Amino acid sequence: MSTEQNKSIVVRFNKECIELGNENSFNELLSDHVINHSAPAGMPNGKESFYYFLNNVLRKGFSNLIVEILDQVAENDLVTTRKKIRATHNGEIFGIPASHKEVDIHVIDIIRIEDGKYAEHWGKVTLIKCLNK
Repeated sequence: MSTEQNKSIVVRFNKECIELGNENSFNELLSDHVINHSAPAGMPNGKESFYYFLNNVLRKGFSNLIVEILDQVAENDLVTTRKKIRATHNGEIFGIPASHKEVDIHVIDIIRIEDGKYAEHWGKVTLIKCLNK
């Protein structure tokens, strides 16, 4: 696949899976053997870790998720994305009660694409920092 095709897969994941919560897209865009190198210690690091984070952390703590891709750089099978997720903090997350405020979660992801799907993920997220403001 071209670097532009790889970038479009990442954009699609952000729109369809993070913003819209589309489970069909989630299953289509993530390899069954995906490795999440950013999973917390003691947590699974496969497809289930992505699903757990999106549905049991992000979606339970936030509503009105909007992903804005700020930058993307691709080389070979790797796509690096800097993005902002704007959301409303409407639910408890990590023991922090809902503030009902709009927050910006800043993320940098590196995704390795294989056969049109996420194969590996590395990421840095400012989730806790944005909640403590």
